[in-house]
Amino acid sequence: MNQSKVGLLDLPDEILLMILKKLDNIDVLYSFLDVDNQRLDIIAQGNIFINTLNFVFTTFTNDISSINDTMVDRFCRNILPRIHYNIKSLTVDSLSMERILFCVDYPNLTELKLFNFNGKIASHYFRDKGPFDGHLVRQITDLALVFQNTIYDTSTHYSLDTYRFIMQIFGNLKHLSIIGSYRWMFLDLSYHKSLPPSPVTFSSSTLTKLRIRVISYAACLAVLDGRFKQLRTLIVDIIDIDLHQSYVCNMDDLPNLKCFSLTTTSTCFMDMFIESIPFLFRRMINLEELTLQLSVIMGTVFIDGTHIYNNILIHLQQLRIFNFCICTDLRIDHLVHHLSKYDIQRTFSNAIYQDVDCTVQYGCNRATCHVFSLPFIFDYIGYIGNTFPSITFIHVRRLFVCDLVPFEHEFFIRIASCFPLLEHLSMHNIEPQLKVSTKLKSDNSRMNSIVKYSHLIWLELECVHIDYVEQFLNETKTNLPSLTRLTIYYSVLCNVTEDFTRYITRRNCIKVNQLNLGGGIIERSKDFNVYFPLL
Repeated sequence: MNQSKVGLLDLPDEILLMILKKLDNIDVLYSFLDVDNQRLDIIAQGNIFINTLNFVFTTFTNDISSINDTMVDRFCRNILPRIHYNIKSLTVDSLSMERILFCVDYPNLTELKLFNFNGKIASHYFRDKGPFDGHLVRQITDLALVFQNTIYDTSTHYSLDTYRFIMQIFGNLKHLSIIGSYRWMFLDLSYHKSLPPSPVTFSSSTLTKLRIRVISYAACLAVLDGRFKQLRTLIVDIIDIDLHQSYVCNMDDLPNLKCFSLTTTSTCFMDMFIESIPFLFRRMINLEELTLQLSVIMGTVFIDGTHIYNNILIHLQQLRIFNFCICTDLRIDHLVHHLSKYDIQRTFSNAIYQDVDCTVQYGCNRATCHVFSLPFIFDYIGYIGNTFPSITFIHVRRLFVCDLVPFEHEFFIRIASCFPLLEHLSMHNIEPQLKVSTKLKSDNSRMNSIVKYSHLIWLELECVHIDYVEQFLNETKTNLPSLTRLTIYYSVLCNVTEDFTRYITRRNCIKVNQLNLGGGIIERSKDFNVYFPLL
């Protein structure tokens, strides 16, 4: 039988287009535009490939990098001058953005996303008579700044200046997102002697969507004091929700606000949940979508469906969508101790609640309860112990596990299965693992299986029994192909690795490039350097 060979150019346009749609637009343009083939040239110039261009890529450790200089040079010299008129959205890295943004005019560009931003770049570009002081900024309506994850660039001063100049320079901005996974990259709008948060210098009459991180609940209130009168969507992450800062805000109703998201990984006191937070929701008279993630302490009862309804939902008559995760941590008394998971779940009988799940965990003198909506949409969940539901938390990237009961191998198998995209795991458990007999190990394939965390980048093992260091570093128990950051005590690390000579604990350390040893003094022996060649 004769076998025919079909080349790419032999395919009809419809099939060729289907194939090219699976590629990144940058790759399509770089490979097929201006390559002396008129048919490919015409296809590559279609709006589907040139309206939106992304010049960055994400590494396996979630670092953001620009495409290589050779590609950037060709785009600036040959490709962008041919397609610049139709480009509507650009994503660029700070290292290459000046070459890309200023090599041609972009008359139809309205959306701009800048990666690996930092204070130095912000002070250079977002200032009076800076490079962005021109017609380009007047046509941008959607701006996203993704800050670098660094501990050396954390000044609140430039953060406030950045916001202020953005509002002044990008005069027609409708959507603004300032993102950075480093914890202390925030905006402080609370009272500051040298930097008063004047609505005159930091305000907008056009902004309808804002995503930011602020230092405190007071700063969140400042955002809602009337300086953004057209705001319809606010997504805010609070660093320390219980931080006491005095700031007198305008407390008028917020009739234009339709969507509000408040998340924090810090803890707040029960009286804040009962008093301060409900007062904020009373102002949102037309709110249709609410996302809420809180951890509450110092109470006498678990927060359940009844508490949530009476303190929050009763004020939101227009609410259609409610996503939440609320954790309560309290001291056990004779009443709370008798509450079960079923007791908590049956309080969610109101029609506004859809699928809801919960966990209840008791210790010797404390109890923790999580109540959350399904599907679980948050990227973080904390204070999880041995008892958690067997569902897939597909969005969770950061997890904190703790318990007074030992974590056995089976627990870590469940964690890997239920949190398949986990990137950051922190653990607190000082109880030793149970010793499983040799016969049980050989007879139980699940107990003997290797746990793989494909995406785990950062592992914190400070407050743990040495058994859990063995559990994670021993390659016959756990596979950590992406681990680049490890937090652990030096003495424990030396013990488990037998002073960095043990072969079966070496593979999981080989890619580590950030090692936090809790203040321990590193003796950089030859064996240590073999274990950690990237340090």
